[in-house]
Amino acid sequence: MYYKTCIGMVQKAEEQPSWVKWTHHSEGKTHCEECLRLDGCWFLEGNAPPCPHHPYCHCTLDPIPYAMVLMNATSYSDHRKFDPYLFDPENTYRHGKNRAFESWGYSVSDSVWLKNEIEKQALKKYLSGDYTLGKLDRRGQRINIRVTIPRKDGSVSVSFITGWMIMPNGKLKLNTPYGGK
Repeated sequence: MYYKTCIGMVQKAEEQPSWVKWTHHSEGKTHCEECLRLDGCWFLEGNAPPCPHHPYCHCTLDPIPYAMVLMNATSYSDHRKFDPYLFDPENTYRHGKNRAFESWGYSVSDSVWLKNEIEKQALKKYLSGDYTLGKLDRRGQRINIRVTIPRKDGSVSVSFITGWMIMPNGKLKLNTPYGGK
């Protein structure tokens, strides 16, 4: 793709990333639960699950316009992933994830800010293809996205992995706000 500059020179425009949509084609055959969960999910072309997914798979990876991805992709996290799950004041979940955030100066009162910041960074990284594929099973395709937040004392930043589920039409749903360092 080329564009004309104001001084009349022709230069190559920045290449847009190639995105694909997983499409399950029924064809009256048996259905793989994993393929059904992938149906309609969007991936950066070079960072999609392998297709075909299994022998006799009848799914395809179909190109979709990057503009559609930019306009429609969203990230969502339930507030309960932060309060009570992450900070776990009653020690119900016994995962200890709160210790990392508390050592960085965060508390349950920071849940709304953390939720919003993690959603914002995850969407930005997803759109740039900066994610790694995680487990794929009958529940769907998980991806991991690294986010960075400042310590509350302002000394340095910390980065950690967040876990997401890819849903159809560019939707990301948070599975875990802290999946490890």
